[in-house]
Amino acid sequence: MEKVGKNPGQKEIEITELCEYIGQMVTLHGSIYKVRKMSGFCFVILRTARYTVQCVCDRQEVMAELQEEACVELTAMVIGEERAKAGFELHIHGMKVLSRPQAQMPIVMNQKRIEASLEHKLDYRPLTLRNEKERAVFKLQEGILRGFRKFFEEEGFTEIHSPKIVCAGAEGGANIFQLDYFGRNAYLAQSPQFYKQMMVGVFERVFEIGPVFRAEKHDTARHLNEYTGVDFEMGYIQSFRELMEMEVQMLRSALTMLREEYRHELELLQVKLPELEEIPAIKFSEAKALVQERTGREPGECHDFEPEEEKQLSEIILRETGSEFVFVTHYPASKRPFYAMEDMENREETVSFDLIFRGLEITTGGQRIHDYHMQMEKMRRLGMDVEAFESYLMIHKHGMPPHGGLGLGLERFTARLLEFENVRQASLFPRDINRLTP
Repeated sequence: MEKVGKNPGQKEIEITELCEYIGQMVTLHGSIYKVRKMSGFCFVILRTARYTVQCVCDRQEVMAELQEEACVELTAMVIGEERAKAGFELHIHGMKVLSRPQAQMPIVMNQKRIEASLEHKLDYRPLTLRNEKERAVFKLQEGILRGFRKFFEEEGFTEIHSPKIVCAGAEGGANIFQLDYFGRNAYLAQSPQFYKQMMVGVFERVFEIGPVFRAEKHDTARHLNEYTGVDFEMGYIQSFRELMEMEVQMLRSALTMLREEYRHELELLQVKLPELEEIPAIKFSEAKALVQERTGREPGECHDFEPEEEKQLSEIILRETGSEFVFVTHYPASKRPFYAMEDMENREETVSFDLIFRGLEITTGGQRIHDYHMQMEKMRRLGMDVEAFESYLMIHKHGMPPHGGLGLGLERFTARLLEFENVRQASLFPRDINRLTP
């Protein structure tokens, strides 16, 4: 009888450890990324899980078997070489072919950059992600989430996983996907908002990282119809500013993780990480006036920012403070959901905020209404069907602490961190109004 679960006993050698094996024979596996044939020998670039490594091959029997994108197991001697960037070379002695491609690659993906339009690259995404720079984007995205999770763990947050099939939208409006749920109307969740508020009454501090769905018919460089939301909610707050301070720490944790653990990808993509000490904050009304004053631009939409205004505000703040981030606070109540708490000093404003990073809004957050009567009054004032939210209002009826939270768009944050023009470059397999495959 076969037994499963015991340690196989053979330790995989990491590429970064090869310098410790100079003069020794090693075995590596990966895909043949590129073959450069010379006179009597060839260079072989092997793509492993995270790195590419250059090998030299002068064995004719091996050279005859080389094929780009073949999955192989190589036996090679580690030779010290001062001229090599890594300080060593791998001289191939043998190769075992594990699998071979059965068709020619439809797009050239093993150059320094893929010379194709974004649409063409997305059409062949399962293949173009094999390019070392394309895949580095999502290794960095992994690092961002590792940094966030480290922060949440240190601050006592509990990770939750809320349902994505819901009976009502958290934010209302028409930007919600409807589906048939055994003969009843159901929707894809716009946000884990209701559930993370519910769980504040259970765990006090919670976070979730998961998909968010928006049925917005936008075909722009900043919109996706499915994206990854990084949400947290926390109870017993005294001010919405505690949420902003918590986000600053969360972002610092991610940037520290990238600096310490992802130097390879940062150098490969030549990423300029922002310095993050403190983030300036400005009221929405003051920010609108500042942009108009400095640019002469007409304010446009009076209850929200237009994309160009976000860019202009970022430029002004960067010039005057050196910060690539800016919090915009006190958004008009008319532009915030029904659960947003209004400022007691000015009921036309909410104690809420957005975080803008390098010209793009990446976070929306704020304090929520926790008082049952206050929430009921606001919903009735807005003409909402209170009975449709009975399960949500249960938490208010049976006692909730002052609380609030935020949601950050992972793809937007990644895109601005890497200074991409289009958010779809930072989405593994983007879903927009035109794209459902691959």
